[in-house]
Amino acid sequence: MLDTPAYAAEAAKAPLGPSSIQRREPGPREVLIDILYCGVCHSDIHQARDEWGDAIFPMVPGHEIIGRIARVGGEVQRWKLGDTVGVGCFVDSCRDCEACKAGEQQYCANGMTLTYNGRERGSQAPTHGGYSTRITVDQDYVLRVPEGIPLERAAPLLCAGITTYSPLKHFGLKQGDALAVVGLGGLGHMAVKIGAAMGARVTVLSHSPGKREDALALGASDFIATRDPAVFSEHKGRFDMILDTVSAAHDYNAYLGLLRRDGTMVLVGVPEPSDLAAIALIGQRKRLAGSLIGGIQETQEMLDFCAAHQVAADVEVIDIADINTAYERMLRSDVRYRFVIDIASLAAR
Repeated sequence: MLDTPAYAAEAAKAPLGPSSIQRREPGPREVLIDILYCGVCHSDIHQARDEWGDAIFPMVPGHEIIGRIARVGGEVQRWKLGDTVGVGCFVDSCRDCEACKAGEQQYCANGMTLTYNGRERGSQAPTHGGYSTRITVDQDYVLRVPEGIPLERAAPLLCAGITTYSPLKHFGLKQGDALAVVGLGGLGHMAVKIGAAMGARVTVLSHSPGKREDALALGASDFIATRDPAVFSEHKGRFDMILDTVSAAHDYNAYLGLLRRDGTMVLVGVPEPSDLAAIALIGQRKRLAGSLIGGIQETQEMLDFCAAHQVAADVEVIDIADINTAYERMLRSDVRYRFVIDIASLAAR
């Protein structure tokens, strides 16, 4: 076992602080990765504060991991020492269910093994994430980071990038389609970039009028401030697809009214429950759907797409010692648009 510096939450709502965890030497089909960068996802806050329940402490968050292969097991064929790789939201799945065989490991019928705040298959040992200097992962759950994406800007692609790419691809966004992105945060800013790269005409819908300039700079062609309820009448039936990234409570019925006939609204945020009127769907044969990250194959496809189209996250790189401040700033929406930890700041401690 390898003593590994980390930052951990020792209990719900406790501040994160220096810690040490054990990483195993790689097994025959595993690789050991030296972590370079780790993105900070809003879900890290929810889980470190046990806001979703079933939290395992001490907890080392982080599922947007970029690093380099440091050691390989004897049967590893896909990777070699020095390869630049990523690890996203999960590190294993059952591999036998219909979803896993289809490459949709995120929908594993027996539950994917989360990169952190999960339990390893077999040993049931708690999993720990990327707020640490290294991680050991099965070779089949590792992703290749293409050349051309700055590594610190690649980290959020492993969650925010795939969370937005997957539904746009799955629900058939086409060149020339009118896409609305609800919310302009960590997820929303990636949705704008990826949607624009797919050739859609992107409009940002935001409660914050001050985000107009950012939205246009990110690639949106239009911006609608939703504080004025009149805009929902003015833009009725305008969009082919709506990608809703917001995790605060809001009225789905109002947004469904913005869809054209046969339009699709996809939820990727996790808000409190909202009332839904059937007439908002049946009147124009609309769909309300949900989506959760992507499988290994699709995540690799997303990374390659982003490299080909020069798409990357907008980030603020931080020292690990600033993680608690970063959490508070995230809660105030005071980041444009994703914090990324330089793990060298942890390795040097």
